[in-house]
Amino acid sequence: MKSAVIVFPGSNCDRDAHDAIARVTGEKPAMVWHQDTALPDGTEFVMLPGGFSYGDYLRCGAMASTSGIIPAVKAHATRGAPVLGVCNGFQILIETGLLPGALMRNSNLLFVCERTPLTVENENTVFTSAYAGQRELTIPVAHHDGNYFADDETLDALEGNNQVIFRYARNPNGSARDIAGIMNEQGNVMGMMPHPERAVDELHGGTDGLAVFESLLGSA
Repeated sequence: MKSAVIVFPGSNCDRDAHDAIARVTGEKPAMVWHQDTALPDGTEFVMLPGGFSYGDYLRCGAMASTSGIIPAVKAHATRGAPVLGVCNGFQILIETGLLPGALMRNSNLLFVCERTPLTVENENTVFTSAYAGQRELTIPVAHHDGNYFADDETLDALEGNNQVIFRYARNPNGSARDIAGIMNEQGNVMGMMPHPERAVDELHGGTDGLAVFESLLGSA
C-alpha cells in the first residue's frame, strides 16, 4: 500500500506515523513536506499526523489548512481514497472542511496525556474492519484542544449516519457525546484525537492501535 505522511512545521508524531505504517504494510510511507503541491504518484493513503503545526499559535490546524499540499489532499479525499488525521491532523481536517464540527480547548483547560479507554462504535469502515469483535480499546491521548463540539443537528446526523467511529469510555476533555473519532459521510476520511500510531508495540504499552492500519491495508 503506497502511503504518504504529511509533515508540517511542528509535527511531532510524523515519525511514529511512519513507523506504524511501515510496520503494518512493509513499505515506508513518503514523508511529504506541507508546502509541496502534489502527492507522490500512486499514493493510496494519506495520514496527517499529530503535533503542533505552526506552534498552534492561532486555532489549532487553522494555519496548516492553508498549506500548499492541502488541495492535493482534498482531491485525494474527493476521489474516495482514505485520509486519516490524528490529533493535530484531526484539527486540520476540521479546519479544511473535510470533517464537520470544531475542536476546542479541553474542558478542564489543561493538557491531557494518558492512556485512554475507548469503544469502537462502528467496525464496518475502512479504518476499523480489523477490530471486528473487539469493542474496547486503550489508546493514548496527548492534547490541549481535543474537546469535540458540533451543534445538535450535526451531532444527530453523525450518530444517525454511523459516522461516530470511536467514543471515550472515560471522557478526558469534555467532548460532546464522548466523541473521540468521526468520519465523513463517504466513509473515507477519519479524524481521531487518540494516537493509534503510539499503540502498535507491546514495549510501548499495547497494540490496540494496530488494527487501524491493518484495516486500511485490508481495504487496499
